[in-house]
Amino acid sequence: MRALFVMDPLSTVHVDQDSSYALMLEWQKRGGEVWHCLARDLWAEGEHAFARASRLAVGPRPKVADVLETREIALKDMWAIFKRTDPPFDINYIFCTYLLELAQPEAVVVNAPQGLRDANEKMAILAFPDLIPPTIVTRDMAAIRAFIREQGGRGVIKPWDGNGGRGVFVLEEGDGNLGPIIETSTNDGRTFVMVQSYLEEVQTTGDKRIILVDGEFAGAFARVPGKEDHRGNMHVGASVEPCEMTTRDLQICEQLAPYLKKKGLLFTGIDVIGNYLTEINVTSPTGVQECSRLYGTTIEADIVDAVLAARDSR
Repeated sequence: MRALFVMDPLSTVHVDQDSSYALMLEWQKRGGEVWHCLARDLWAEGEHAFARASRLAVGPRPKVADVLETREIALKDMWAIFKRTDPPFDINYIFCTYLLELAQPEAVVVNAPQGLRDANEKMAILAFPDLIPPTIVTRDMAAIRAFIREQGGRGVIKPWDGNGGRGVFVLEEGDGNLGPIIETSTNDGRTFVMVQSYLEEVQTTGDKRIILVDGEFAGAFARVPGKEDHRGNMHVGASVEPCEMTTRDLQICEQLAPYLKKKGLLFTGIDVIGNYLTEINVTSPTGVQECSRLYGTTIEADIVDAVLAARDSR
């Protein structure tokens, strides 16, 4: 019962925040072996993929893990592989998914490599036009200005391949920084960006993170921006608060479920502001430990259960 976690370095793991840490602890708790490697440690020979990986003894808190051994392993010998590297979603990320695809069907890969390629966290929402705010994807700087004007003079611009709120700016017509922000974000019109209408609810009810396991609701919390930053991201000072699921939230989850299941996106975190879906996070969604603290849930156990069920069904 081996699981490989393809992650960033262990030195970057925050034991009180990382969903990856909670998942590793849960897998170990079930009696399974926990292995770790970086994306650069993967390679292929013929039709088989391999990794130079380390077997870990995870925890106890505040320790991340002890390395018990390091050696070459075949990915097909794993029960599960958790792809947990953070964006950017670049060509190296794409090639990593090709290598992980070689581990199938012997190993359950979370999330499915093809699903990761198909469901870019920003672009995937465009398949659900009735769920999202007014949105454009462009590198045309004049089109961005026109869109902001159409939205009443305010919007949000974000890179299509980023995460954690990096590169996210509020655009306001009449702001002397509007031009420089658009130029910088689009690399003077050479790079695509996503621009959305600004949703005022983010300042009151916050940016709601909803965690889905195999397409089903598992937990949710609100991230309310602080006074000095407009972004609803925890690492830049947003507060984490309990929240209620609205009828609209449940409608969004229900409408997304068939898509997520079809794409093999077993562990996802969607972002909802007010009545609108703004992102579908599939690469390394977070929030498991926040839900545990707020509600006493064990979403990591739900995810492991889903992985084992997927393996048993093969």
